[in-house]
Amino acid sequence: MRMHSFWKRYCILGMVFLTGCSFTGSESPQDLGRPAPISATGTGQVGGGVSAGPADAGSVGSGGAAGERDLSAIVDALANPPATRRYTARSARVARAPLSGQLTPMGYGSLTGWSNDNLVAAWPAWLRSCLALGNRGEPFTSLCNTAQAIGPRDAAAIRAYFENNFVPHALSGTDKANASSNTVTGYYEPLLLGSKTRSSRFDTPLYRTPKDLVTVDLNDPYPERRALRLRGRLVKGADGQGDRVVPYATRGELEKSGQLRGLELVYVEDPVEAFFLQVQGSGRVQLDNGQMMRVGYDNQNGHPYKSIGRWLVDKGELTLAQATMQGIKGWLAKNPRRKDELLHQNPSMVFFKELPASQDATEGPFGSLGVPLTAGRSVAVDNRFVPTGLPVFVQTRIPTGVNSNFKPTARLMFAQDTGSAIQGAHRADFFFGSGAVAGELAGKMKAQGSMVVLLPKGY
Repeated sequence: MRMHSFWKRYCILGMVFLTGCSFTGSESPQDLGRPAPISATGTGQVGGGVSAGPADAGSVGSGGAAGERDLSAIVDALANPPATRRYTARSARVARAPLSGQLTPMGYGSLTGWSNDNLVAAWPAWLRSCLALGNRGEPFTSLCNTAQAIGPRDAAAIRAYFENNFVPHALSGTDKANASSNTVTGYYEPLLLGSKTRSSRFDTPLYRTPKDLVTVDLNDPYPERRALRLRGRLVKGADGQGDRVVPYATRGELEKSGQLRGLELVYVEDPVEAFFLQVQGSGRVQLDNGQMMRVGYDNQNGHPYKSIGRWLVDKGELTLAQATMQGIKGWLAKNPRRKDELLHQNPSMVFFKELPASQDATEGPFGSLGVPLTAGRSVAVDNRFVPTGLPVFVQTRIPTGVNSNFKPTARLMFAQDTGSAIQGAHRADFFFGSGAVAGELAGKMKAQGSMVVLLPKGY
């Protein structure tokens, strides 16, 4: 918004229209990042980009089948919350994975804006991080059990909790290409109108994953390439002996062939919003019967994302300034017969699954950490530099929603998501929440910023 990875995830909305990118917020931590298509040249080379999964260096105790078990437990915990939660360590202590950058301790007095931040508003997001971290071992088991005893409105106790248990660390990168990257962008969870029944109004389907889609995980034969996953389908060899993997069909091929017929999950009203739902990786659908449906990333056809906004600009149909979601919608309204021509420029197709309904209206989609995101308090990071799950103090400027105005903000957030487009020690993607207003703010968000990571004492 599981996303991860949502790819997620999880994508830089302001860049999607022109450059293409990977998800920052999706529902599948095991599939974080956009998978590379299998080459059709017969050389065995991989076409397109590759991306990193949630088990990358810097994440806090994540990866593999344990991640699957963690997510199942988290979903169950959210559906059946106890009066008081208690965590039990699965191991004595969690070892911190090596990070790419340098961490320099600093005092809270040096954090401009720390004393003014409303930490009560940040508290629910930390409790959600604990859903993923609390059972993994020390220091997180003790930290998360201590947090359960603190009143959610006790501002003084919450501030003392962080100041007594965490040490701020300034970040500096070692990757020359990305160390200076301190751009903060935004993403959100779309809200669409839809129906379980096809009609003239609701005629754009979201599809389930086809059964013949094959995912090749390179972790076992090539541990050094554990982040790579290839998608395709099996076909018989030329001599009829054995199977080989070939690229899966593109978006255009899938929609023209009708081979996805019968896999419709829900029908939505707006094809452009459906397209960008695939970019975001997860969202909500307001059904015509009054119910709310949550959908999330389940799989993808293996082809890289290509920007339809860039295509319109290159063709002279729109200017750079016009290549926004609103601009693309306006172009389609004037050129309805060219809808398929435009959307099929992007060969990538995302397949969805229905997610359990949330009992908490403040819960967003699942990030790559495997917990629900919190509007204004969850952030996607580069986990080569920032361990996922931990608190980070973010200083940047955010849009006000009035014209093109921005205002400064300094707030405690939590590294609960990642994405292959998020690269650099201070590179971040700010989660704005769900719906049209959040989408407008996320689309405008692009500013310089910096992060300070709060590490548990002794970690």
